Amino acid sequence: MTFSVVIPARYASTRLPGKPLQEIAGKPMVQHVYQQALKSSASEVLVATDDERILDAVEAFGGRAVMTSDSHESGTDRLQEVAVNMAWPDDHVVVNVQGDEPLIPPQVIDQVAALINSASAADVATLCEAIQRYDDLMNPAVVKVVADQHQRALYFSRAPIPWDRDGFAAGKQQLSAGQYWRHIGIYAYRVATLNAFVGWPLAPLESIEKLEQLRVMANGGIIAVAETCQAIPGGVDTPADLERVRAFIAAGSAA
Repeated sequence: MTFSVVIPARYASTRLPGKPLQEIAGKPMVQHVYQQALKSSASEVLVATDDERILDAVEAFGGRAVMTSDSHESGTDRLQEVAVNMAWPDDHVVVNVQGDEPLIPPQVIDQVAALINSASAADVATLCEAIQRYDDLMNPAVVKVVADQHQRALYFSRAPIPWDRDGFAAGKQQLSAGQYWRHIGIYAYRVATLNAFVGWPLAPLESIEKLEQLRVMANGGIIAVAETCQAIPGGVDTPADLERVRAFIAAGSAA
């Protein structure tokens, strides 16, 4: 199984400016992500950025980084530019590892790459994990996914799906095991899908939900989804998330 990892890393962030360069245990966040990706079975790991400061930081710790356009609307667009510049063939697999996931387990990266390799009909592969807290189910920042019995995604939403009509009407807040699934934002693509994606217009459902994977589904694409093989600690979106990850890593170093 041969695949490449691309880590999109933008400097601009409304909630946490300069997020990829925020220090965690003496290293920029992007270095933690990069080092986790290196532990996977990927044949190569690249950081795709739109900012010279990130490029310089990656090269300073010995990583590989490439400059991409600062006008991309999504990480998928940035991946496609890298795929073109690297001249990867249409059937080459690219795994998008988010640049704000410094605790991403390498086993999960391998899992999503293996999933798209085994699901020959799939255009994209991604992962999910069980939702166990009612508050998470109702939180629009936690993206939900429903899939069929063949591990094909039926829909992604910020709303709680499926909706327990009778249970919620009766005030139910206890969740049944395996009934609700949180989407984990790691993706494996074939280059041909990336090339098609950038040519598709913004889909109506994508525009409403602000979820780019809905553009794939709107154009008839199949997204394979499987339960993650290992728990994934939360990523970094806010200053509070950053402090949580710093504390987690500090506690692990002290153990």
